[in-house]
Amino acid sequence: MVLHQDTAHAKINLFLHVTGRRDDGYHLLDSLAIFAGAGDELCLTTAAPAQMSENLTLQGPFSQGLEADSNNLVLRAASALRHHQGEIKGKLPAATLRLNKQLPIASGIGGGSADAACALRLLTRYWHLSPEAAVAVAPTLGADVPVCLHQKATRMEGIGEILTPAPALPKMGIMLVNPGVSVSTPTIFKRLATTGGPRARAALSLPTAGWPTIDALVTFLNGTENDLQPHAIAQEPIIATVLEHLAQLPQVRFSRMSGSGATCFALFDTPHAAQEAALHLTQHPAAKTWWSWAGAVLA
Repeated sequence: MVLHQDTAHAKINLFLHVTGRRDDGYHLLDSLAIFAGAGDELCLTTAAPAQMSENLTLQGPFSQGLEADSNNLVLRAASALRHHQGEIKGKLPAATLRLNKQLPIASGIGGGSADAACALRLLTRYWHLSPEAAVAVAPTLGADVPVCLHQKATRMEGIGEILTPAPALPKMGIMLVNPGVSVSTPTIFKRLATTGGPRARAALSLPTAGWPTIDALVTFLNGTENDLQPHAIAQEPIIATVLEHLAQLPQVRFSRMSGSGATCFALFDTPHAAQEAALHLTQHPAAKTWWSWAGAVLA
């Protein structure tokens, strides 16, 4: 019997500026992250009486190649939350977790981080813990886990730990497309470092009142970049092909790569327009093997 279930929604970086690099090697970022309706599904059930800690089963179209071992971010999140609770660790009942992996892996939309954050939300409920416990643990699991914990439009700065609620965004539709290639984030950042490193730019101000229309948002985004996009394209040129297809879709308003790739996104006036464009995309022979999703941006 499923006690709790939740969706680990895809995170999309509308822009991503690399603003510097710390002495410890971590890069400093400035990004506006939103979340789409697409996501992985995580379910929690009670464990067998003899089970002492969490176990995980994997299913779904992108589960192949993943391991349900201690390196999996879902189990790492469970272990970290148990450890954080310290003296009551032995009183926390074990749980069985089942991950339905619907999002491509290593794809620039925070899939693993979203799964870890989802596990924290489920276990916090199951163990009747304060939400602050999950907030405290999230940064120890990865730079994207804190923003994925809340799944709301957010400006991310620092190494991902400085989070500010985003100004108001217009209602809009979004399409996500991944050409079936995985991109290594460390490799992309290494290439950035060997080609001049972070580029100096003036501090970016977001409008306090937000963007009342998608026109206003697109005008703003046209003055921003994803600093990792050219480096990902150099590694996987098919990303450029995806972006070319997206730019030619009917009613498309804006397109760009998310994160370190290889997933790209396109914005539309409405979810329906995004879904209509997705049908148009599938007419291209190359796109028939690509993963895609179209629908609404989370409020």
